[in-house]
Amino acid sequence: MADRTYKLIELVGTSKDSYEKAIHTALNKARESLKDLSWFEVTEMRGGLQEGAVEFQVKLKVAFKVH
Repeated sequence: MADRTYKLIELVGTSKDSYEKAIHTALNKARESLKDLSWFEVTEMRGGLQEGAVEFQVKLKVAFKVH
């Protein structure tokens, strides 16, 4: 197996529906501009309150290959 190098970035995804959807929101947006996403790690989960409604928020570390 070849040696690899990864770049690690931090993102925050949000959703009005669930933490899982907040994760998908962040990853789908990252896929629009980054290539070769390799893995992610949820580092924080929290919620915001907007006029009585809950907003689910997740902080992710996302890694992609450096070519």
